Amino acid sequence: MILKTEYIAPCSMAYIRHTGPYGPGNIETMEHLKHWAKSRDLMNGHSVILGIAQDNPQIIPPETCRYDACILLPDGYSGSGSGGNSGRNSGGSSDTEKEVHLGSITGGKYGVFTIDHTAEAVKQAWEEVFQQLFKENYIPDSSRPILERYKAELIEQHLCELCIPIL
Repeated sequence: MILKTEYIAPCSMAYIRHTGPYGPGNIETMEHLKHWAKSRDLMNGHSVILGIAQDNPQIIPPETCRYDACILLPDGYSGSGSGGNSGRNSGGSSDTEKEVHLGSITGGKYGVFTIDHTAEAVKQAWEEVFQQLFKENYIPDSSRPILERYKAELIEQHLCELCIPIL
């Protein structure tokens, strides 16, 4: 894997949160977000989607792990039509609007790994990225979340990125 460093600028996003074990629920949440974004013309060739695992399942009980499926919002997006303050995806709600929340990424320096967009490649990357960061003298910044980044132009090439915040 090739490591590059990148400054990711602070940005606004819309997100849907899934609470529970990581896996199929994350995929369902991501599809729910894409449907919401398409209905608001937010999906295009410049769209950037993020997956943010908020908790370490080796430390936090799986049933309380949080996963945010996010889409970066264009400058000036008003957010009309989104709502709710619970920050949680109930999974069975028929009122999508209450599940979509607005938030932001603080930005900063990241170690970025471009990988194949397959379950096997992502799993392998998670096993190797920290070793490679340490090998190249980078220290992860645990105060910011790790981002799985899906840029439209990379998805077309069956690629995605793991972005690890670094000091």
